[in-house]
Amino acid sequence: MRYPRNLPAGGTVGFPAPSFGCAAEPYRTAFEHALKKFEGMGYKTIPGPNARAALGVGISNTPQECAREFMEMYLSADSDCLISCGGGELMCEILPYLDWEKLAGAPPKWFMGYSDNTNLTFLLATLADTASVYGPCAGSFGMEPLHGSLTDALGILTGKKSSVESYGLWEKDSLKDETNPLAPYNLTEKLEMHSYIGREPSENVSFHGRLLGGCLDVLANLAGTPYDRVREFAERYQEDGIVWFLEACDLNVFGIRRAMWQLDQAGWFRYVKGFLVGRPANGETMINLDSKEAILQAAGSKGVPVVLDADIGHRPPMMPLVVGSVAEVTAVGSSHLTVEMKFV
Repeated sequence: MRYPRNLPAGGTVGFPAPSFGCAAEPYRTAFEHALKKFEGMGYKTIPGPNARAALGVGISNTPQECAREFMEMYLSADSDCLISCGGGELMCEILPYLDWEKLAGAPPKWFMGYSDNTNLTFLLATLADTASVYGPCAGSFGMEPLHGSLTDALGILTGKKSSVESYGLWEKDSLKDETNPLAPYNLTEKLEMHSYIGREPSENVSFHGRLLGGCLDVLANLAGTPYDRVREFAERYQEDGIVWFLEACDLNVFGIRRAMWQLDQAGWFRYVKGFLVGRPANGETMINLDSKEAILQAAGSKGVPVVLDADIGHRPPMMPLVVGSVAEVTAVGSSHLTVEMKFV
């Protein structure tokens, strides 16, 4: 696994938009404020040509132009790391226009984003053997004040952190909108994780392995495509085993269960050492199926630890995770989770 060099003091952060750009409110104001905050910390900033664009459908520009922007910014020596402008809907369409051989052969560079950015954070690891960060997008750095999850993400990029812990409270209803674009997280809900070994509840669990995962909506879409090299990745790192971290955005509980079945049938969960699953954004119970059983139907059959409702993904705050790193995961009770990552 290749790990990028740390973002140095006074270094340069690039902001590509391989999915949505920051064209509409509240995202534009949040992005512009984030740029000022990075510059106030002493960093230089380079917004990509699509950063403020809204020329595509579910994406900042055409797939070809989004792929061109990412390739040029990743391969360029002008920036030290890249933070995606935002999530979106159709980043998958840029994949045929990326040169994966060039990406695998280039000096590794940190790329951070989540949700639709799974198309890159996941594939950089499985296709280019290059670590990435599943973490916040650019606009989140515009909030006032910054939440600890944002400083954790910056700490990973700068090499000052390799361990993250749960945050205790999470946001059910956001206050961020066009009239309040810099709103911080509205932390009203207490963290209530649920841990299992197989299907049996367990008060405390610990497990380790190489981190792999992202947004389940995107992962299920990649399975069976030419970009599906998961089994080869798992074979390559079978001695470490895989810790799957997963979270869902648009999928309802039946969509989650179907996606888990699909990945299981595709052989993705071979060599699994544990599952770390975030709060689903759309996890309401339907026809007697709840979000826990949606995951446990497949994950619980593996006889490994499963942690549900963790601080990952679309129900912030989110723990930034280094895709491809070797992690030691420890869950104590329902409210304390630690992920220690080694860059080996």
